[in-house]
Amino acid sequence: MDFQEFLYRSPKLRKIHLPGEEAHHKLAPLLRLRELENLNIEQKKPKQAAVLAVFYPGKKEETRFVLILRKTYKGVHSNQVAFPGGRVEQSDPDLLYTALRETEEEVGIPRHEVEVLRELTRLYIPPSNFWVHPYMGLMQRTPVLVPQEDEVESVLEIDLDDFLSDSCLTTQTLSTSYAKNIKVPAFLLNGHVVWGATAMMLSEMKEILKQAL
Repeated sequence: MDFQEFLYRSPKLRKIHLPGEEAHHKLAPLLRLRELENLNIEQKKPKQAAVLAVFYPGKKEETRFVLILRKTYKGVHSNQVAFPGGRVEQSDPDLLYTALRETEEEVGIPRHEVEVLRELTRLYIPPSNFWVHPYMGLMQRTPVLVPQEDEVESVLEIDLDDFLSDSCLTTQTLSTSYAKNIKVPAFLLNGHVVWGATAMMLSEMKEILKQAL
């Protein structure tokens, strides 16, 4: 989709009712759904994090958004595709500030150039005990994307039309930090399998994008 067309239609995104957990569950591993059934989340006193999907014009004026491939490390989200973002710091005034700050740190998108479109439905991630708050935003120029050296393996620029096509939906058999050889629904984007929490948030984002665009 041409970015100017996206800009013209983007105000509709603010008005659409969020499908929330219904959309999340379409891309949730069965194991995750079972885990959440009887879980008292507040009792676990989860930490807070915020992430951001930034839409912008590519070099040919096509609409793109950013995901990142995390570095390999000793942790539950090692070498996984994610939105730029991260945990709330004590000095952050609110969750939106966290999303903007972390995105600037991880991929180099200046926070003051991002127009925030809306917040999406928060999502609980059991393995890391986080509430994640996703936001959508846009910037009106092609950014120079610079991966944060110690956290980001690579930056993935996702073409909006590829993402909106149902051909990117797949099912994969994966081994994770907490289960071996499980079948999971996923997106296949830029040659990467995107599953788990990121896929669940992408599922909601895709539904409202399809309604608005």
